[in-house]
Amino acid sequence: MGKALFNKLKESLLSVLPVAAIVLIISFTPLVDLSVTETVAFAVCAVLLILGIGLFNLGADLAMTPMGGHVGAGLTKSKKVGVLLAVCFVMGVLITVAEPDLTVLANQVSDIINNTVLIITVGVGVGIFLVLAVLKIIFKKSLSMLLMFFYMMLFALSALLIESGHTGFLSLSFDSGGVTTGPITVPFIMALGVGIATTIGGRNANENSFGLIALCSIGPIIAIIVLSMTANGEMSPDALIELGKYDTVSQSLDDIGHIILNTVKNVALALGLVVIFFFILQFAVLKLPRKKLLQIGIGILYTFFGLVIFLVAVEVGFMPIGFKIGKSIAEFHPAVLAAFGFVLGLVVVLAEPAVHVLNKQVEEVTDGGVKKIEMLLALSLAVGVSICLSVIRMIFGFSILYYLIPGYLISLGLSFFVPKIYTAIAFDSGGVASGPLTSSFILPLVVGACIALNSGAEIPESHILTDAFGVVAMVAMTPLITIQALGFKAVMSSKMRHKIIMRRILSADDEQIINFR
Repeated sequence: MGKALFNKLKESLLSVLPVAAIVLIISFTPLVDLSVTETVAFAVCAVLLILGIGLFNLGADLAMTPMGGHVGAGLTKSKKVGVLLAVCFVMGVLITVAEPDLTVLANQVSDIINNTVLIITVGVGVGIFLVLAVLKIIFKKSLSMLLMFFYMMLFALSALLIESGHTGFLSLSFDSGGVTTGPITVPFIMALGVGIATTIGGRNANENSFGLIALCSIGPIIAIIVLSMTANGEMSPDALIELGKYDTVSQSLDDIGHIILNTVKNVALALGLVVIFFFILQFAVLKLPRKKLLQIGIGILYTFFGLVIFLVAVEVGFMPIGFKIGKSIAEFHPAVLAAFGFVLGLVVVLAEPAVHVLNKQVEEVTDGGVKKIEMLLALSLAVGVSICLSVIRMIFGFSILYYLIPGYLISLGLSFFVPKIYTAIAFDSGGVASGPLTSSFILPLVVGACIALNSGAEIPESHILTDAFGVVAMVAMTPLITIQALGFKAVMSSKMRHKIIMRRILSADDEQIINFR
């Protein structure tokens, strides 16, 4: 166990170090003026972040992934489809409620939409689409066709939302889809899909095991759009002003006791619901041996402490520093902010815990056909581009649909030309890339920049919902194109190799051909 923890801590060090180094380096430039307290607090929080991600990743391996696998395989073997679907719905809701990056997003918009209402609405959306994803595996339906149908529905609902005059909620709706697939959801849902697909078997079992996260990312967007269309009244100026405020590092340090207690309570409640429901399934259906239960129990403890440390470090050091950096660089020059966003995006995806879970499972399921390093490079480039594009959109203030509609059309179009497993991996990667660090560091950075650029407006914070929010949605979209482009490259390379081989065979002399009789 000690060696496993050491390896996880080493991985998390390599993940967090680039982000921390960029922030600390930029603090010594004229772009950002961080005080000694802020610099030290950020450095300490970066160390805590390394510890938190390391503990969480070990906990995911010991608990969340096995739990998902056993639930999927055990209920599928029982051949009770109704029970399987009911359990998947409940687990989808509970796992989403436990998701830390959803909590981070909900807290940032709590003055506009009640935290509990937002989280439960998103949870129900995930639960419904997890059921649809499981039905896709059982009945072996095409993921590309399902994605095409639901994204067309999604954009039709977006048009209705704009028509109803609630355009401020559009970016938030798409962001909610990105944050739901984070460090708790991904290990469980990925393992659930693998467990069900492997138990059912068939020629395309590996391909069918992916795609659950892709579909589960759509449910929350539709759910929040429907919630927004049914909302009465307008957003008050006071709520909008509160939306643009982030505590400073000094305020966070003064309130550190409350932050820790609140985080412990929220994580314990969220994980507790998942654990209780799992043990009900254990006594009713699964009947796992005591040794396996002990391993899961230890893994849950690692997950709990890892998440608490991660979230406290994020709230105390990363959110206020991200806000200040965005505001300072935007005041210096917006073009510098776009370039900084691109560089930051290249490395920030490395610090997302769920990315490493996905990359490991992709390499295992594809038997090394898709390498972890290829996935990381494609995701890094995608996130860098997405943050740069988000900053450009925030500067000029145009609708996020100008990015999302062409982006998803390209993604869905590529799905008909690449191997289906690349499509499934790509759409899963989109949800995974937009994890807690995106919503807790990148989003505050863009919000700070948005307030700085709109400081002359009567209510500068009124631009936040329409211009700043949406960065999470962009981070979730761009990997769909880059990963599938990776698949398209693999297909074209294979065809070129085949053509070269055939050309050599056809151009060979008859004397070089050996006949075996």
